[in-house]
Amino acid sequence: MPLDTETVVDSVRKTGRLVVVDEDYESFGVTGEIVGRVTEEALDDLESVERVAVPDVPIPYSRLMENEVIPDSSDVEGAVRATRE
Repeated sequence: MPLDTETVVDSVRKTGRLVVVDEDYESFGVTGEIVGRVTEEALDDLESVERVAVPDVPIPYSRLMENEVIPDSSDVEGAVRATRE
């Protein structure tokens, strides 16, 4: 806090795209808050939105399985590419 909403909105107005990444659950998290703020300010400019976050599943105890649900660089890359399609 504070979130620089103005900079995020300016970027969306320029590109029409938004990719939000968080290592927390998708539901009720910061990704939803950022998307909400952008839609309030720049809905008409928004062409594509992607959220990259932990799916709404319990975090596994095993490190190997935990790494499967935590977003990584390939997930972010895929989301960025998806906004261009």
